[in-house]
Amino acid sequence: MTSRWEHFSHRSDIGLRAVADNKADVFEEIACAMTAVISDSVLIEPAQEVAVECEAPNDEVLLVDWLNALIYEMATRKMLFSEFDVHLDDHRLHGLARGESVNQKKHQPAVEIKGATFTALEVKQMENGQWQAQCVVDV
Repeated sequence: MTSRWEHFSHRSDIGLRAVADNKADVFEEIACAMTAVISDSVLIEPAQEVAVECEAPNDEVLLVDWLNALIYEMATRKMLFSEFDVHLDDHRLHGLARGESVNQKKHQPAVEIKGATFTALEVKQMENGQWQAQCVVDV
C-alpha cells in the first residue's frame, strides 16, 4: 500500500493533500494530515475510540463533512486523534477515530483548526489508479 500526505500553503490557511491506493485510505490519510497541523501524531495515544458517521451527495462534500466531524469531535471532547479507520458505502462514511484527551504539555498543539473548507477541494482517482484528496482548512 502506498499512502502519503502533505501540507501545502494557502494564504493564512493550510492545505491538506493525501494520496492512497483506495478511496477509504485516502480519507484516513487526509485525517492524519489534519492532525499533523495541530500536533505530532506520534505523541497521541490511540487510547479512546470515537465513531463518526457522515453522508453526502458526492465524494468532495463527504470529505469536508468527514473532516468537519473530526474537528467537532476534537473540540467538544477536547481530544486529538492519531489513528483512523474509514469504511465507505457509496457516499456514506462509517469512521472510527482513535486518540486521547489533549495534554498541553505533551501534545503542544500548534493551532486550532476552525473548519474544513471547499477551497481547493478535490477527491479523484488518478491515472495510476491511486486516489488523491485535498482541501484547505481554516486555522
